Amino acid sequence: MLHDKNSDKHLIRGISLRGATALNMIDMVGVGPFITIPLIIAAMGGPQAMIGWVVGAIICLCDGLVWAELGAAMPEAGGSYHYLREIYSDAKFGKLISFLFIFQLSFSAPLSIASGCVGLASYSSYIFPSLNHAYFSIDLKQVLPFFGSFEANLICTNATLLAIATVLLALILLYRKVEIVSKISQYIWMIVFGTILWIIISGVLNFNPDLVFNFPENAFVLDSSFFMGLGAAMLIALYDYWGYYNVCFFGGEVENPGRNIPRAIIYSIVIIAVLYIVMNISILGVLPWQEVSSTALSDARKYIVSVFMEKIYGSWAGTLAAILISITAFASVFSLILGYSRVPYAASLKGDYFKIFSKVHLKHHIPHISLFVMGFVACIFCFMKLKDIIAALVVIRILIQFIAQTIGVMYLRYKKPEMKRPFKIWLYPLPAIISLSGFIFVLFSRDNFQKEIKYALLLVIAGTLIFFGRKLFKPAKTSL
Repeated sequence: MLHDKNSDKHLIRGISLRGATALNMIDMVGVGPFITIPLIIAAMGGPQAMIGWVVGAIICLCDGLVWAELGAAMPEAGGSYHYLREIYSDAKFGKLISFLFIFQLSFSAPLSIASGCVGLASYSSYIFPSLNHAYFSIDLKQVLPFFGSFEANLICTNATLLAIATVLLALILLYRKVEIVSKISQYIWMIVFGTILWIIISGVLNFNPDLVFNFPENAFVLDSSFFMGLGAAMLIALYDYWGYYNVCFFGGEVENPGRNIPRAIIYSIVIIAVLYIVMNISILGVLPWQEVSSTALSDARKYIVSVFMEKIYGSWAGTLAAILISITAFASVFSLILGYSRVPYAASLKGDYFKIFSKVHLKHHIPHISLFVMGFVACIFCFMKLKDIIAALVVIRILIQFIAQTIGVMYLRYKKPEMKRPFKIWLYPLPAIISLSGFIFVLFSRDNFQKEIKYALLLVIAGTLIFFGRKLFKPAKTSL
């Protein structure tokens, strides 16, 4: 039986296929692909880094088919929370897995939102250098037994204040009926698509193939350095592609979800993958990859697209590119808050999270408390540096969510073969196996991979202790 009624009865299915696809794509783009190009080139030491984009797209498409099957079968607000809860419901650790997902999301979702806002503010400093003015900077360090030291840096600049203002603006625009939000997303996507198209056309018209195909010596020697570089490049590519599953988080508000959720996922992955790969090749056809790679560890990395446009048209184009990319980053924040705010709402309906998150606005029919809290926590995380969260964010998601879900879709096929599935994974189980293998490769095939895994494991341990603590100390008839 499809999970299409009970838990989402207060929400309105007002998001069309076009709106769902647009929300997915603006979530995927954000500021990431515009500032991580130098990081990917540096990771593999040359333009062969495009392999990372291609392999990353294949893994995301395979994983997208997993999301498509689960999203079509269980089209409720909350996405992975419902999937993991349903998949492992008869296992002793079933509720623990779904709780750990919510627990990590309490950190990773606001971090994702904050990363978009900090990225927007950082790129805006190309136009307004005064945004780099710092008011204070605090270094935090904590040493834990067995885990070693944990370090973080909190900084407040004018850019930090702009990042917080970005969150607040997104909340204002989202605080309205979902049908209006769907239309807003489509208009924003037009700006995002126009920005990428302008970059691509500019690169194609000024393309120099000698720059793109100027590979360093031993670029394709399949040794340990090649695979370590590929793992690092793929981690960044996955971060830039992620967001194709956003439609699953607001699945309770999608029209005809059995048809539209899978299509929105597949369409968005294919379109964005093509745009990313062509855009990167276009840029490398104008800027030598050595020049791009040299900016990987400097602030110049943030402005590489503006440098690209400035080289072709002049300073005005660099400024216009910065404005458009800032709008693109805002679009991603807009979509992220919309999707993630539905997860605590869904969990609270089942009694697995604080009850206040289940409240729905009487006029707009949106989970406004969850929306506000998600935005508020993201504002706090805006005081962190962007470079401190990307790698840890990806590893946490892979360990706690993606691997459990990919294994889970195969387990659910075995456990409930009779379950109605409006969409089934193509060439099953090959895509699930490919995505699982890709995620494991990214986890362990990078320099210093132990650092991010250490953070993720600590989060798992903390979540597990809180889960059993709640069960131990909570009165039997009381639910949060």
